[in-house]
Amino acid sequence: MAKTMMSEGLKQEIARKMGVYDQVHNQGWGNVSSRDCGRMVKVAIELAENAVKRQS
Repeated sequence: MAKTMMSEGLKQEIARKMGVYDQVHNQGWGNVSSRDCGRMVKVAIELAENAVKRQS
């Protein structure tokens, strides 16, 4: 089993913002394109960077 770095809730939140949540909900994560997965990682990194900036 692969180790997950993002919580399921965070992944779902990002999927909603990107407009792919219905696809995930209906077909699972395995049907999300690699391009969209890459975009999700980019958004997650941006969220983390912003959180760190707010803490400084």
